[in-house]
Amino acid sequence: MIILGIDPGIADTGFGVIRKEANGKLVCLEYGSIRTKAGVEMSTRLMELSQGLDEIMRKYEPAVMAIEELFFCNNVKTALIVGQARGVALLTARQNNIKIKEFTPLQVKQAVSSYGKADKGQVQRMVQMLLNLKEIPRPDDAADALAVAMCGSNI
Repeated sequence: MIILGIDPGIADTGFGVIRKEANGKLVCLEYGSIRTKAGVEMSTRLMELSQGLDEIMRKYEPAVMAIEELFFCNNVKTALIVGQARGVALLTARQNNIKIKEFTPLQVKQAVSSYGKADKGQVQRMVQMLLNLKEIPRPDDAADALAVAMCGSNI
């Protein structure tokens, strides 16, 4: 089964694609981020995000897209923008007939590190170790997206 993990954002949307083999082993297929430029009209940035996600979805044909829920944000403007990017990811997955699973940050941390309050560094090192990667995935958004995909592999 192929799982696409998404860490939504407008400047950077992290993605991670993993395969769960029959024996339960997780294999990293690809990771990275879809970046949009500041100063460009929001609708254009959202379209670019949708096009980038659509390309990944068509390439890997994931059975599931795992995405982080918008949990809590002190800055309302940031929350609204992240919510828009998240909405684009959800819509693009639905348009590609991909099952969607949503997880809180606490659930993702728990699934990857067995500790719901793990810090970013701990989660990144666990992603590296569990996926047998030579180094911690960069950018941070990609490492987070791989962690979300790993959480989604537990369904």
